Amino acid sequence: MWLELQIFGFRALWSPYFLLFVLSLGIAYFLVTGPLRHKFGVIEKPSVKQQAIFYTGLLLLYLVKGSPIDLLTHIMLTAHMMQMAVYLIIFPILMIKGIPAWIWEKVIKLPIIYPLMRFLTKPLIAILLFNALFSIYHIPAVFNFSKTSLVAHTSISIILLIAAFIVFFPMISPVKELDKLKPLLKIFYIFGNSVLITPACVLIIFSNVPLFEAYSASGAWLQALALCVPGDVLNGLTFTLSGPEMFSPMSTLEDQQLGGIIMKIIQEIAYGTLLAQIFYGWFNAESHKIDPLPVANATDSN
Repeated sequence: MWLELQIFGFRALWSPYFLLFVLSLGIAYFLVTGPLRHKFGVIEKPSVKQQAIFYTGLLLLYLVKGSPIDLLTHIMLTAHMMQMAVYLIIFPILMIKGIPAWIWEKVIKLPIIYPLMRFLTKPLIAILLFNALFSIYHIPAVFNFSKTSLVAHTSISIILLIAAFIVFFPMISPVKELDKLKPLLKIFYIFGNSVLITPACVLIIFSNVPLFEAYSASGAWLQALALCVPGDVLNGLTFTLSGPEMFSPMSTLEDQQLGGIIMKIIQEIAYGTLLAQIFYGWFNAESHKIDPLPVANATDSN
């Protein structure tokens, strides 16, 4: 498959402009948390662990949005669902944990953003907002519409990413004012997220027919592919692209079913990891509250 993808050219495969954007984010993080942190009244640098988490997040962002994986998302729904799982679940978690709390506080406590975040991060609103948007996006008509233009595709991707950040703040908020849920409620919140995202995955997994024209109809597929591949490259091909089956070892229906399964598996792993961390922190906090056994005085032993 790799050799076959080469026909789409370097720009489609490696997205150099997006790579520059990701590198600029990494440089900005290094400068703000390093040499320039004193200008913000901060002394401590982020820990090595925090830095590793942040840069891992940037690497994953580029892999799913700028590398050949992004091109594959316009060919296989499996790649698309893998991209969505990383982009909307793993990447926001890594960014929230990797960016120092003082940066989040300065950004979120801006006059316009703070009241909005206080409202949107209310658990019920946050959980319904993200899962509703995710499910609506994967309604075939909406999904196919998102593939009709670069503006629509980019706008929807950004809105979903913002909703993803919002849904994780009640679980792992670095800002104390937004971290109001008790550990037990966080556990129920994670379970709720897992349940609400399931219908969209089930629809995709158990459908008996291909749902998305962008992966089945040749005209819609070429229109979707044009979001990633430059027009001059597509027009310069000396043969006709009949459909995604030219590059995939699976049928369209098998690809669709596998995509839904992968999305659900990655989501369960990510939520399960968060659940374990919250439960472990809760258990440790409760164990420290237990009064130690009294130590007998030396005089008592005599």
